[in-house]
Amino acid sequence: MSSPTPTGHPRRLAGFALALCLLTVVAAVVSFVQGHWIGIVWVLLAGLSSNMAWYYGRKARAA
Repeated sequence: MSSPTPTGHPRRLAGFALALCLLTVVAAVVSFVQGHWIGIVWVLLAGLSSNMAWYYGRKARAA
């Protein structure tokens, strides 16, 4: 028994994913400036969170 999701739920998830994307981009820049190659992982996470923000933003607009 699943209850219907509220219309604001995908919008909130899109906002969280966008915030996560911005934080991972900042972490990647800081890592590369300090000379750490772990910044590559941050770039990959930024790409993932960017796709999540796009998906949930599109889902919120469709609802």
